[in-house]
Order: sequence, then C-alpha cells, then structure tokens
Amino acid sequence: MEEQSNNQKVITTFGLVTMIITAIFGFGNVSNAYLQMGYGSIIWYALAGICFFFPCGLMMAEYGSTFKEAKGGIYSWLAGSVGERVAFVGTFVWLASWIVWMVSTASRIWITFSALIFGKDTTQQWHAFGLDSTQFIGVLGIIMILVVTYLSSRGINSIAKVGSIGGIFTIAVNIIFVIVSFIVLIAKKGALAQPIHGASTLITSPNPQFQTPIAIISFVVYAIFAYGGMESLGSVTDSMKNPEKTFPKGLIIASIFTIGAYVLMIFMLGWSVNYQHDLTKSSVNLGNVTYVVFNYLGVALGNSLGWSHAAALSAGVIMTRIVALAQTLGFLGALFILMYSPIKAFILGSNPNLWPKKLTKLNKADMPANAMWLQAIIVCVIIFLVAFGGSAAQKFYLILTDMANVSATFPYIFLIGAFPFFKAKKNLDRPFVAFKNRFWTNVLVVFVELILIVGIVFTFIQPLTEGDYQTAIWTLAGPIFFAVVALIFYQVAVAKGKVQK
Repeated sequence: MEEQSNNQKVITTFGLVTMIITAIFGFGNVSNAYLQMGYGSIIWYALAGICFFFPCGLMMAEYGSTFKEAKGGIYSWLAGSVGERVAFVGTFVWLASWIVWMVSTASRIWITFSALIFGKDTTQQWHAFGLDSTQFIGVLGIIMILVVTYLSSRGINSIAKVGSIGGIFTIAVNIIFVIVSFIVLIAKKGALAQPIHGASTLITSPNPQFQTPIAIISFVVYAIFAYGGMESLGSVTDSMKNPEKTFPKGLIIASIFTIGAYVLMIFMLGWSVNYQHDLTKSSVNLGNVTYVVFNYLGVALGNSLGWSHAAALSAGVIMTRIVALAQTLGFLGALFILMYSPIKAFILGSNPNLWPKKLTKLNKADMPANAMWLQAIIVCVIIFLVAFGGSAAQKFYLILTDMANVSATFPYIFLIGAFPFFKAKKNLDRPFVAFKNRFWTNVLVVFVELILIVGIVFTFIQPLTEGDYQTAIWTLAGPIFFAVVALIFYQVAVAKGKVQK
C-alpha cells in the first residue's frame, strides 16, 4: 500500500505540463478570438498569458501546496486567508460561473449535434410548436439539463468517461488543424487568405464592433477567459516530487506552449479563412464559428491541392464533422462531471451549518441530489429567460459567451485579492513559495486585479455605448445576482446563530 501511495504522489514535469495544457487550452477560444478581432487578437492573447496566466498560476500553486489537505478547494483557500464570509461569497460566484457555463453549453451542444449529423450548423432553421429557432434551442437545452441531472444524480457517471475520450479527440483535432494549415500554406506558396497589410493588421480589428478603445479593452476578458481553469491545478502540488522545482518548471513550459499555441493558431486561421469573405455573414456567430472555420479549412485544402469543387466541399464537411465529434464528446463528458463536481466540492468543503440539511443530504449514490436539482432548476430558468428574451441567434450566443466569460473571471478577483492576506498569515506550512518579496507581490496583485476589473467593467460598458442594454445587463447579472444571494444566505445563517459573523 505504501509503495502504491508513493507512486500516486509522483506527478512528473511532463505530466504536469500535459495537465495544464489539457485543462486550459481550447480551440474554441482561437476561433472566437479570430471572429472578434482577427489578427488583432494575437497581441491581447499574448499579453493576457504573460500578465495574467503566469503570475496567477504561481499564486494558485502557493494556495494549493499550503492548503493541500483541505477538501473544499478554493473555498478552503479563501477561508484560510480572509475568513469564511468572503470564502462563501467567492466560492458561490465560482459555482455561478459553472452554472452560467451549463446554460451556455446546454444550448451550444445542439450546434455540435447539428454539425456532426448535417456537416454544418443548421440550428438557425430549427423550429417547432410555434417556437422560433432560439426558443426551440432553449427548450432543447432545458431538456438536456434535466436528463443529465437525473442520470448524474443516480451515480451513472460512467458516461463521464466520454469526456476523457473527448480529450484525446480534441488533441487530435488540434494536430490535424496544424498539419492541414501547413499543407494549405505550402500548396498556396505562402499566400494568406487573410493578407497582412503592415503592423496595423496585427493591432486593429476587421470587426466593426471592435473599433473603439472601450470595445478593445472589453476583449481582455475573452483573452483572460482563454486561460481560465488554473484554480483546479493548484491542488495537485501535494502529488508532486519536489513541487518547489517541478511546479514552476512545468508552469513555465506549459505557459510558453499555451501562449505560443494560441498566438500561432490564431495566425494560422488567416492562412485559410478570409475574414471579410467568410466570417461577416449573419449566420456566423460565437456558437458555431469553430465549425465554420474548420469547414473553410477543409475547402481550402481541396482548392489548394487542385481538387474538384465537389471534392473540396466534401473535405470541408469532413473537417466539420471531425471537430464536431470531438466537441460533442467533450461537452457531454464535461456536462456530466460539472453537474455534480463543483456543487459537491462546495457543499462538502464548506461549513455544513451554512446549508439547509436537505441540501447537504447525500443519496444512495453519494450525490447531493437535492442540491443538484436546485441547481438544475436555476440553470433551466436562466436558459428560459435568455432564450425567450427576444434575441436573434447571433445575439443569443453573444450574451451567453459574455455571461460565461465574466462569470468565469469573477472568482479570480476574490482569489487574487486574498493573496496578500494569505501571504501575511503566520504559522502556515508553505512547501512551495514563488513570491518572496512582500512589496512586489502586492504590486503584482494590484496590477492583475486592475486588469480583471477593467476588463469586466468594459465588457459591461461596451454594449451600453451601443444602446444594447440587454447584453450589458445579462453580462453582469449572473455574477452579481449570485454574489447578492450568497451574502443574504450567509447573513441568514449568522442571524440564526449557525455561524459566527
């Protein structure tokens, strides 16, 4: 047994690097960036990686190694640094980011099904029972959430293994993208589908919605979101041999690779996809742009190799189905895992006195079924409100993406803001210390917090300046609503004497 536990405690540098890349890198972020700002997104992804991803990763490593025995993840980190109240609110907002992700994914997953079955996104033509496409997709999303909640609450999580297969397919899809892109570039003798006209091409956006400084700064949230997920990595430091050496080494390698992959792959999209010709159609949105660009990549491959028009179109459909299969497996696996994993960690890791007994009760399958069904109801209500709010499909997916991005970046405000308090705590066993100078640590914390807050504020302000109040309100509504609910929840527990002030 001892030998087995020792084996379990060894995560190599290579293992850590692959874990970080798998948890953080996503091709969907590449295609979304290209749709929003074209080549102009490259500099923001590079800066977000250097100024946010790298320092935050080191902070999460310090948290994770110091509180390595705690079960509550980021709740334990915050509670041990700034107290239970902030920990409860911060973790509640973190949970909200997954709830918003579920809202987004329950709707987006139908695009992946459509791309897999039909070879393209046909969801904008889906309608039944007097419902338009957006409303019909919303209803399908609600059904999806209810079915997944039912299955995962019964402990039928073997389907979640689909997610690991999806991870393998996702890696394969990225490799295929790189190989095919190079074939296209070589066959076209270096001619780019999206030409570069001087340095301005790499700074400005061809998208009319991203021309103002406010709009460009709001894009920072998209760039930061592309590096999200680090809070789940800091907790593995106790499973490493020599974490004080392994983690920074792994983080540096993974950071360089991830930042480089985003920058290179955004640029590579311009080899086969012309922005004005291919992405300015009303049918292209943040929900389906990944399938659109893979389709154009397949067509570009056929055209560059001199295939017939029909063969080139077929290549486009094949490429679309390959990426759709990977996305379908990944989405389904993630939905099953995330339906119970965050809420279970939060409820079991936090003070049980904060919760009504019904919510902390586990069923025969060792799942907090009551809490999961409450979560499902909240997700379904949000899907219904957004889908029936009168938005066209393009607006619908923009709202969902903005909501997911802002909700996912909100918890970092708490985690990074708590870091100086964590550093000031005495009598903590700190096996891994990255930040040794108190003054420069505080300067870095303020700098990263400003990046986050400015990005979130401008994501809210940008649609306001264009009179798009619906997107603006929904963008901030999610995290603020959950923060207020968390505060009320905590104050009720204090009033009832269940927890201390």
